[in-house]
Amino acid sequence: MAITHRPFRADHVGSLLRPQRLKDARADYQNNVIDANKLKQIEDEEIEHIIEKQLEVGLHSITDGEFRRSWWHFDFLENLAGVEGYTSEKGLSFEGVETRNHNVKVVDKVAFNAEHPHFEHFKFLHDKVNGRATAKVSIPSPNQLFHPNILNEDIYPDIEDFAKDVSKAYHDSLLKFYELGARYIQLDDVYWANLTSGTQKTRGRDRSEEEKEVARQLAYRVVNDAVQDLPEDLLITTHICRGNYKSTWAISGGYEPVAPYLFKENLGGFFLEYDDERSGDFEPLRFFPKEQSAAVLGLFTSKKGDLEDKATVLKRIEEAQAYIDLDQICLSPQCGFASTEEGNNLTEEQQWQKLAYVVEIAKEVFGTAK
Repeated sequence: MAITHRPFRADHVGSLLRPQRLKDARADYQNNVIDANKLKQIEDEEIEHIIEKQLEVGLHSITDGEFRRSWWHFDFLENLAGVEGYTSEKGLSFEGVETRNHNVKVVDKVAFNAEHPHFEHFKFLHDKVNGRATAKVSIPSPNQLFHPNILNEDIYPDIEDFAKDVSKAYHDSLLKFYELGARYIQLDDVYWANLTSGTQKTRGRDRSEEEKEVARQLAYRVVNDAVQDLPEDLLITTHICRGNYKSTWAISGGYEPVAPYLFKENLGGFFLEYDDERSGDFEPLRFFPKEQSAAVLGLFTSKKGDLEDKATVLKRIEEAQAYIDLDQICLSPQCGFASTEEGNNLTEEQQWQKLAYVVEIAKEVFGTAK
């Protein structure tokens, strides 16, 4: 059995720590010290720099580090037709930390936006990578719009109508990225983690198990409808996240409650967080789709700079093989290094060392990082 269209043996989720120069430029732009053109010039230069750094450490999937974004998800979602960003009463809760106050809401029928700024952002990345590796784009999963407090029942009294419109908007967006040269797109998804053993608030209360069951059934259908009938040479993967903000997290719990549903998504790869005990064991991988997908094991944490013990990493790869074949396994940090522009609590040097370490171990285990 050989999977020919999968993520790279050494891969990464995508977001990278923002250099101080970029942070300063964004602050200057907010304070009207510089204009949009000057900000873009600095973004362009810093993105060109990290393209070269990713190539230097041996990665074959190259992202723009999400350097033009403030958030990993809101920046994409609020630029879809029918979705609007707003300043919320409070931020999102993590372990002892609260994010900035921001969220999105549905204000009209959701639809594809041909002028979405992320298309131009990807085009810049694709042109600068220039065939030396694969330019990878990461966007939030369509499931992110199904968090209960985003839904607008006045506009969508029937959630199936909402699901249809969201999937169509995503399908058209994925095709647009493809037209611009994208052959590798990742859907980042925290929604599934909320449907595990953790809780998810619905209008201020926890979801019942019956409500979770309905939501799990809908979640994989939404993704499958979005990716249906896309070109065969377009690799679509997903990253299942438990939250990532200033080296903290939002959710704990293994994959067992969602695995029978999650792994029904028709995707070429699943980036799975396995950096500590919060993620549970490998047993849910018994549901993993053999012969059609790869499991990207996030055995390296992006939340701190210390390098993982190599013997422990190798042992965990061996343990995972009780449920999936070695040919299905790839390696990655468990999440991005800066899901928001604040970034995690490690240095840029530690970030690059960790990515080079993933490449090193992949070459040792698989004989290649590609």
